[in-house]
Amino acid sequence: MASKSPNIKGATVTVEQTGSPLRRPADQRATLVGLGLNKMHRRRTLEDTPAVRGMIRKVSHLVTIVDSE
Repeated sequence: MASKSPNIKGATVTVEQTGSPLRRPADQRATLVGLGLNKMHRRRTLEDTPAVRGMIRKVSHLVTIVDSE
């Protein structure tokens, strides 16, 4: 049984870290590291999956989604 993804195959999302992980809970810091972010204004282009969207939602106050250029 194959799982059906609502996202377009090969879709990506670019996120930029806009907030500092200082004085944040350890799980939020770990989520930023899991997204590949560790310093302010770093950008990462990630595969658009439900897992990545959940991680972005968890630290939404520390990151922004950047429009494709």
